[in-house]
Amino acid sequence: MGRAEARQARQRGARRAKGKTGGIRGFFTLRKLLGTFLGLCLLGMGAFVVIYFLVPVPTANAQAEMQSNVYKYSDGTVLARTGEINREIVGLEKVPKNVQRAFVAAENKSFYKDSGVDIKGTARGLLNTVSGKGKQGGSTITQQYVKNYYLNQDQTVTRKLKELVISLKVDQRMTKSDILAGYINTSYYGRGAYGIQAAAQAYYGVDATKLTLAQGAYLSALLQAPNQYDWAQATDGGRKLVTERWNYVLDNMVEENWLDGAERQGLKFPVPQKPKPAPGAEGQAGYLIEAANSELERQGVDKADIDAGGWTITLSVDKKRQKELVDSVEKQLESKLDRKNNKVDATVQAGATSVDPKTGAVVALYGGVGATEHWINNATRTDYQPASTFKPIVFASALENESKTQDGDTIGLRTVYDGTSKRPVVGSDTPFAPQNEDDVDYGDITVQEAANDSVNAVFAQMVVDVGPGKVKKTALDLGMRDKNFPERPAITLGTMQASTWDMAGVYATLDNHGEKVTPSILKSAQHKDGAVDLPERIGDQAISRESADTVTSALTGVVKNGSAHEANTDAYEAAGKTGTSENNKSAWFAGYTPELTTVVALFGESTAEGGGQVTLTGTANSGRANGGGFPAKIWADYTLGALGGGSDASFDLDVAPDTYRPPKPSTTPSPDTSETKDPGTQRPEDPKPSDPQTDPTPSDPTTPSGDPSTTPPGPGDNSGGSDTGGGNNGGSDNGGGNNGGADGGTDTGGTGSAGGADGGGGQRPPGFTG
Repeated sequence: MGRAEARQARQRGARRAKGKTGGIRGFFTLRKLLGTFLGLCLLGMGAFVVIYFLVPVPTANAQAEMQSNVYKYSDGTVLARTGEINREIVGLEKVPKNVQRAFVAAENKSFYKDSGVDIKGTARGLLNTVSGKGKQGGSTITQQYVKNYYLNQDQTVTRKLKELVISLKVDQRMTKSDILAGYINTSYYGRGAYGIQAAAQAYYGVDATKLTLAQGAYLSALLQAPNQYDWAQATDGGRKLVTERWNYVLDNMVEENWLDGAERQGLKFPVPQKPKPAPGAEGQAGYLIEAANSELERQGVDKADIDAGGWTITLSVDKKRQKELVDSVEKQLESKLDRKNNKVDATVQAGATSVDPKTGAVVALYGGVGATEHWINNATRTDYQPASTFKPIVFASALENESKTQDGDTIGLRTVYDGTSKRPVVGSDTPFAPQNEDDVDYGDITVQEAANDSVNAVFAQMVVDVGPGKVKKTALDLGMRDKNFPERPAITLGTMQASTWDMAGVYATLDNHGEKVTPSILKSAQHKDGAVDLPERIGDQAISRESADTVTSALTGVVKNGSAHEANTDAYEAAGKTGTSENNKSAWFAGYTPELTTVVALFGESTAEGGGQVTLTGTANSGRANGGGFPAKIWADYTLGALGGGSDASFDLDVAPDTYRPPKPSTTPSPDTSETKDPGTQRPEDPKPSDPQTDPTPSDPTTPSGDPSTTPPGPGDNSGGSDTGGGNNGGSDNGGGNNGGADGGTDTGGTGSAGGADGGGGQRPPGFTG
């Protein structure tokens, strides 16, 4: 090949090579690359549009709407929080404006201007998620709210795409204020606190509405790393970081013209309080919560709705008086008990309810040793009998109905009755012959004196004179809730069921001059869906003022000169009545001053599985337990403290004209035979042989003091027998009657069937007391 041919061959090879290179470059032209990019963008946008329309705004996740119930004392201080999630949702109007802006400055300065998403931040988060770099910030407040409220905390591409789409939709549908409120209410702040209200309480002990700017800036800084930035548990590095972030928040506020520079310089870092457990159901709190919830249910609120949370329930309970009541039980009873080593002491349960008679507000309540130790609320339980605290109701009914004795005398304080123990009642189709305390025969005695000493024979006859049906009606009118007790003479011994709450209502009505008082522990109950309308606590006239005030007059005599002398003091004027049920299974004191009505009771509750009622005899090694003992002492100690050491208030009484009939000559020995003695005066010249005030070692009430076989047999009855049926009847409020029986007692003529003290039927053991 010549040189010319070789040159031509090289030229042809070069052209071929040039042709190949031009083909590759031609494929990756700028136009084609741009077209491909735009195509992908259009495809992505199309896919996003499809996703936008396909992904709905879901309902809230299960946790987002969970709240605690917040229970408060009457002064607004928090009593307890209950529920799985410590959260109380509050409206944005309850969060100071500068605190709101602190959260915006911390998380999303452009919040008020943006469309709800941060494309760059979201893209960065997606890239880090795909590359395995973990959690990445940069989300807007709207996106964080969507994550908290609608989605979850999972770090997945799918969840982040949903977050982006839903955030756009939420921003279009909701106002910025609603989004911000949702964000600060759903965020977790550490210390178990969800939402700004719980956080404000956990870190600074205040409601959200009381937060300062400095405190709000700290809470907003917390959200980046709640546990790491909690001042109480943070390392030195963590404290440094949260301080820097706190300063960052404030500097951003100055930059946005939300905070004056000079004010910014004057702010100091607000060190939060040490962590405290959220108040729960321990101690008396559990009993107060139970009482409040029960009353809320009676107002028509479903238990399920209460358990769902979100309630702010303010109780009428006075924080200081509540403490006084608990301290009085501790001092007068618990400090004297040996629950570990004494079998009787281990069975003792105390309960009490204290009411303002002018308003019906329950101002204090004692439910037991502690709700986490003994779940039955002793203040509201109704499985024990109120015993002789029912006798004033009998007298009230006699006055209200203008009843007369069998001799035609109008019943009043000076009316004379035969107080002979085990005397059969006259004029009743149901035989009944109750025994007085320690089987004492009083002979002829005035109603006032019978009230002072709780003479069963007198009040049993009074029930017959008034009519058991009328007595029952008066009881229900005054506020007793047991509508099923039988209309028989034995009701004088308080054989129905009642709680300290019930009896507090009855005695508060007497204290309130006969205007019906319905105790209530609720001051207000609010939910995001609205507030509950609470009924009036003070109702119409249950009985006339004259009747109520006359009963009060009688009960002042019981305190001054009778079985309730432990409550007598010059520090205040008081009225009250003691009561002790069958075999000393319960002991009561119901008393009141012009300003406060309180009922205290002790219950003997078996510690064996299944429980059951047992005697209180031997409590604190003090022998017979009775209403004039521990209950009256607790009542007196509490009342003195609750009234601030005493009160000058006096009863303004409109007392009924009294009818007095000189006593008939009696052959029955009586502790007192005076015919002109003023009602309410003591009889020191002739003390009863077994008066608990003069005899420190009374006989054991469980030992029968009389032989029922000495009474001729006769027909029995369902209310406890009679003298002709060998009825083992009676007792008194101080635990005396050893041959007890009423509503289910046993006599030689048959076995009663109307139920015993425990609510069951059949035979009743000896020792029934009134």
